[in-house]
Amino acid sequence: MAQLNVNGRVHTHDAEPDTPLLWVLREQLGLTGTKYGCGIAQCGSCTVHIDGAPVRSCVLPASAVRPAQKVVTIEGLSRGTTHVLQKAWAQLDVPQCGYCQSGMLMAAAALLKEKPRPTDADIDAAMTNICRCGTYNRVRAAIKHAAGETRADLGIVHTARSA
Repeated sequence: MAQLNVNGRVHTHDAEPDTPLLWVLREQLGLTGTKYGCGIAQCGSCTVHIDGAPVRSCVLPASAVRPAQKVVTIEGLSRGTTHVLQKAWAQLDVPQCGYCQSGMLMAAAALLKEKPRPTDADIDAAMTNICRCGTYNRVRAAIKHAAGETRADLGIVHTARSA
């Protein structure tokens, strides 16, 4: 039996040492907000925080995470959807299919923690997650909105989604 500190609680699991953290989170702890996308750390759907840093959990063996390290998943980012980024995502209608969004939010949260007023270059460097729907402009706008810039400053034109 091994232990992980996830979202402020210590959990015990019995995964094989080489089992990726992603599968321990999803299958043993029931935290299904973290998504499987590619399995090779390219797409970012599986992004979680370990001690505040964004990490692709699909390739990290659960045994590599020490019990003292703090893992935060999308479920632990905020109570409900109260994180400033989650609010910005909803206000600016960021997701389309939504599959990549938990990983995007985790990457963006780490960025804002490190750089509260990120530049476009900062966003480009930090947001390496892949979105098959191509919502990158909305992601950038939501990050800037969450960082305190107004919609007028961003030149956002809100349009209703087509049914």
